[in-house]
Amino acid sequence: MSESRSKRSREFEQQVLEHVDMLYAVALRLTRNPADAEDLTQNTFVKALRFHDKFKEGTYIKAWLLTILRNIFINEYRRKTRRPVEVELSGFEAAPESFPDPEIFIEPRENNVDELLELLDDPVRNALESLPPDFRNAVIMADLQDMSYKEIADIMGCPLGTVMSRLFRGRKLLRDALGDYAKQRGVQGNGRE
Repeated sequence: MSESRSKRSREFEQQVLEHVDMLYAVALRLTRNPADAEDLTQNTFVKALRFHDKFKEGTYIKAWLLTILRNIFINEYRRKTRRPVEVELSGFEAAPESFPDPEIFIEPRENNVDELLELLDDPVRNALESLPPDFRNAVIMADLQDMSYKEIADIMGCPLGTVMSRLFRGRKLLRDALGDYAKQRGVQGNGRE
């Protein structure tokens, strides 16, 4: 490698390193996980340095780096969604209990909320019943009665945005109230929302 080319490579590397904090912040916002964000940032730098000859002088390097980061993130996401989830079982795991019994078919009568609530475990039912009425009704209609936001808005006599807000807040209150219950059952969300 010629000396001028080597100098250009070092200068480019220095330019790229100036953006490490910004790229990590964007990666963290995308992945929502510090370890994954570090991997994404590192992969971005490796790719940027490997293809530094493709970088055109005068191009905004920050935008170029963000494009690389975004493309790596999208490709990784696509790759993960195509791959089936792998679980290794040793044979000593306890079988999870399932309620209600899947062998028993129960078709609640339409609009009979009490029958729907009877299908829930006591802690879930109690948490749901402890919600403020507007939140509880929105959650029941959306998650137990499988109604659309529009149907809920019509029944509750409020705008669609209000229904969405009530659902978001009601579900968050349920998540908070049922955190320990979910851990005991081996059911935990991804922490989003």
